[in-house]
Amino acid sequence: MRKYAVVALMAGFMAGFIGGTNSAADGRLKGRVAMSGAWALYPMAVKWAEEFRKINPDVKIDISAGGAGKGMADCLSGIADIGMVSRDINPEETKKGAWGVPVTRDAVVATVNAANPVIKDLLAKGLTKEVFRGIFVSGTVKTWGQAAGNDIPARIGAYTRSDACGAAETWAKYLGEKQEDLAGIGVYGDPGVAEAVKKDLLGIGYNNVNYAYDAATKKPVEGIRVVPIDVNGDGRIGADEDYYGDRDTLTHAIAAGRYPSPPARELFCATNGVPVKKEVRALIRWALTDGQKFVPETGYVNLKKETLDAMVEKLGND
Repeated sequence: MRKYAVVALMAGFMAGFIGGTNSAADGRLKGRVAMSGAWALYPMAVKWAEEFRKINPDVKIDISAGGAGKGMADCLSGIADIGMVSRDINPEETKKGAWGVPVTRDAVVATVNAANPVIKDLLAKGLTKEVFRGIFVSGTVKTWGQAAGNDIPARIGAYTRSDACGAAETWAKYLGEKQEDLAGIGVYGDPGVAEAVKKDLLGIGYNNVNYAYDAATKKPVEGIRVVPIDVNGDGRIGADEDYYGDRDTLTHAIAAGRYPSPPARELFCATNGVPVKKEVRALIRWALTDGQKFVPETGYVNLKKETLDAMVEKLGND
């Protein structure tokens, strides 16, 4: 999987202290934007930053991933201008001043080791929500034989997230629970869960789409397979549920509403109150308009035009 380098952006972050946060004398946008938070939105934010700086080279952008919880905390405390949040903004956060707009959409998927002893059954039959609950919540599904409907006694090794994050909250919401109710070995970050599953023959976890699929090949990351959801519970993955072979097919299914929501969900840019800094407002507005053309190629789903237009109106004029 492509590693999303931000060396140039980090250099820009340091340079941003010299340039200040005002418009340049020639009218060009100038300043610094710090973004922090969800691993889910990180690859999209990096792409947007690269493209935005091509037309606004005097705007320096620093991006760091660390989970939606960190992104929200950083934006409310002023450490970051924009918190990347991969879940709904809750009422308690709104009371503290959180303000946000959805900017794109993706999903959380279940992931297993590619050499799992029942991989053929998993890909052909999928797993139902009830079986996922048995693995990640109640602990009633303990072996891969139970999960796949055969007599293989190999015990399941479940992995969950140790950091406060939208992926875990979204996966838990799909199962009718909260993040703290998920069972498994806690692992930090999306890359951490993917790596844990790659190393554990009997492992199962969950990842955001862009950490389950390779950015270059658009196929599942080497050593990992995505477990289909048996949405209708008929014990097989029919043609209308078979959309996991590559990233584009899955994102099209998310866009069409064929992949369940949750675990599909919107991703947000959050700020402490309506943003005031010109460069922050400009970046968010651009992401909602011209920046949307980079969404599909980066592995995400465009929001509907009426939603985007409403968010631009919510942002207001400068």
